[in-house]
Amino acid sequence: MSNKRENYLKWDEYFMAISKLSAMRSKDPSTQVGACIVSNDNRILSIGYNGTPNGYSDDEFPWNREGENLNTKYPYVCHAEMNAVLNYRGSKKDLEDAKIYVDLFPCNECAKIIIQSGIKKVIYLSDKYADSENNVASRKLFDMCGVKYEKIALDKEKKIEIDLK
Repeated sequence: MSNKRENYLKWDEYFMAISKLSAMRSKDPSTQVGACIVSNDNRILSIGYNGTPNGYSDDEFPWNREGENLNTKYPYVCHAEMNAVLNYRGSKKDLEDAKIYVDLFPCNECAKIIIQSGIKKVIYLSDKYADSENNVASRKLFDMCGVKYEKIALDKEKKIEIDLK
């Protein structure tokens, strides 16, 4: 009998890697975010990334971070979490008690979408805006509504390369 491979991905690493891979679809020049919604039995329910709304040409989209609000991306962009929830084509019941993997801690608007969808756990990679009012509000919303959140537990940083040869 042979031994199984030792360096395979753990479930959390696998789903976070899918989130990161999804983020690579984003056209945003400064922030690429991906999300992966997973059932309790480790089945992928949906994925999403931050981008333009359907029908809005990403060539004409204002990708600016600074300037007058209406000339920036902020009032228009659809976040990865929103897209992952809206991309789901099954029964809303299946989202209840699911978890969502995101590479960036959700903003307050996405926190509300996560809560309303029934997702009960958020696993994130980075919380670089932890002190922003939006993220303080997100944690308050999650705490009040019973959604758990945690930074992914990695033994060490892991680089995953995919060869599409």
